[in-house]
Amino acid sequence: MLVPSRNSKKLVKQNCRLARRLWPSQVNLDQLRSLTELTDRYRLSVSAGHLLLLEGRWYVTHVGLLDYARRHHCLGIQVEPVQAFCDAIRQQWAFKATAFVSYGCKGFVGFGDADPSNVSLVVHGAEMRVAETRAVNRALRKAYGIGICSVEEIGSFANPQRAGESKKLPPQPANGSYGGPKVRDRLCQIIRQHQLDATLVKSYATDFCGVKSLREATREQVENFVQHLGDWAEKDRNALLCQLNSYLPRGDNKEGAA
Repeated sequence: MLVPSRNSKKLVKQNCRLARRLWPSQVNLDQLRSLTELTDRYRLSVSAGHLLLLEGRWYVTHVGLLDYARRHHCLGIQVEPVQAFCDAIRQQWAFKATAFVSYGCKGFVGFGDADPSNVSLVVHGAEMRVAETRAVNRALRKAYGIGICSVEEIGSFANPQRAGESKKLPPQPANGSYGGPKVRDRLCQIIRQHQLDATLVKSYATDFCGVKSLREATREQVENFVQHLGDWAEKDRNALLCQLNSYLPRGDNKEGAA
């Protein structure tokens, strides 16, 4: 195991504390050792959403890779569709990304594909962007020798859906209730059931609704958010926690003691 440098010890401590808070049932000594190595080697931050723990394995995120490339002065990334594997009607896309890390560099190439069968229900309709992200991730991992897989590549957010199957929303009663209980009660229920941070949920809701304050959001926007939050919490709580965690202020030690 790598010994953390003096400059990375603080980040190692923050990452380990937050990891215990976010994934209490998954984190053990082996995961913490791996996290220490990743932190010291790549200086990735859990609080910034750079790393995600899924089924006992650490994965880097798109945000983490972009931050690493920025810190290492990546010159640019060229992305283009691979037309032979693209079908807009079927929402099947494939991209080639080339990362240039220095002047005279011939580039590091990565490919990524996506279609309705290997992306999350949450991002159905955005397969083209998912494919592009996966291609960029692979190119950056090759360029900087990052050995751990990115979460977007494996489709950890994905819950495959059979072709032709559509996502159906429950009826929205006219009296302002959501599937029985009121919207606010349903939101509180989700937060309690899945042990979510209410403050981070509020920040995410504001961003999701595209408003500066939740008071500005319409009832329909709030209902859509609650539906989205509940679905994501049921299907992939770890991914949701990572998303919520991205709303933590940089350098915030809010994770507290383990």
